[in-house]
Amino acid sequence: MAESFQRPAESRQRSSGARSRQTDTRVKIRGAGKIRKQELCPFTQKLAAMLDAGLPLIQCLSALSEQTENLHFRKIVEDIRARVEGGASFAEALSAYQGLFGELYVNMIRAGEMGGGLAEVTARLAAYLEASAAMVRKVKAALTYPVVVVLLATALTIVMLVFIVPVFEGIFDDFGAELPAPTQMLVTVSNVIRRQAPLVIVGLIVLVLILRSVQKTPKGAYAMDSLKLRAPVAGSLIEKIALARMSRTFASLLRSGVPILQTISIVAQATGNRVIGGALANCGGQIEGGVPVGASLRATGRFPPMVIHMIAAGEKTGNIDGMLEKVADFYEDEVSNTLESLASMIEPLLMAFLGVVIGAIVICMFLPIFRMHEIVS
Repeated sequence: MAESFQRPAESRQRSSGARSRQTDTRVKIRGAGKIRKQELCPFTQKLAAMLDAGLPLIQCLSALSEQTENLHFRKIVEDIRARVEGGASFAEALSAYQGLFGELYVNMIRAGEMGGGLAEVTARLAAYLEASAAMVRKVKAALTYPVVVVLLATALTIVMLVFIVPVFEGIFDDFGAELPAPTQMLVTVSNVIRRQAPLVIVGLIVLVLILRSVQKTPKGAYAMDSLKLRAPVAGSLIEKIALARMSRTFASLLRSGVPILQTISIVAQATGNRVIGGALANCGGQIEGGVPVGASLRATGRFPPMVIHMIAAGEKTGNIDGMLEKVADFYEDEVSNTLESLASMIEPLLMAFLGVVIGAIVICMFLPIFRMHEIVS
């Protein structure tokens, strides 16, 4: 935690001891992810409305703590209010929980406080969070159906291999005839799954753990994100989502008054893809040396021409944040259109996939029956 959190906490730790340390641990480990998804956006929207109405910040935080049903988040809001009452700025109080609010959130609030436009910046931050949440909802809604179908197909396939194929195997063994090659292969797969199930499960768990450990390393995470961008169909969608998030975040920070170099550092971490984020981060040194943003982005070879041209035009007209908003709108529309197109294509493809998998298993099981007259003779 930040140093500003530790100093105000010392007096409380003397009086409450382990209780304060336990709360901090709970916030970092148990509450942060759930709070971020369920509470942060409505909290920011309510705060923006109250500040726009002219209410003092401390009164706004007091009202929000009373309205918050999540006990973990209520304690956080109360602690932030206490810090502000104790003389800390709102941004300093939020930075104590930067793992929850994030660097972007804290820096936008800091810029709003320094520029005297906290209400306006908070409203812009609420709009940004809502737009980000809307995109996440669209992606999840588009992925829900295919994921459910694939899981059902996998479950049905495993049930047939574990429970139904052995019954046919017993029937075929009574005849003592040689099974067709497809049927024998199906029986072999069934026997492996049934007899080596613990090894298969352990192997899958080990594989998942290896992939997760590799992804936690910088090189491994970069390689995984690079593979995602190269994936057919999905790669283009992932790139559009990253560019939309980059443009929206970039515009929000610039419009809030955050310095350009600090903005690039924050946006590079907020794109959701390390390849695109790394390319943007590499532009920081060139921009610091006086190179225009559009030219530095072009030099990376990573960004589409439309993004570069829009940013370059924004630099010439002094409206770079407005151009970035248009870029974000464009890519968000592209994501929506792509998801709608994929949704219309995925349903028949999944039905065909399911029919092929289940049909192949059924045909393999009934092949010996089609040759029953040869076995009997």
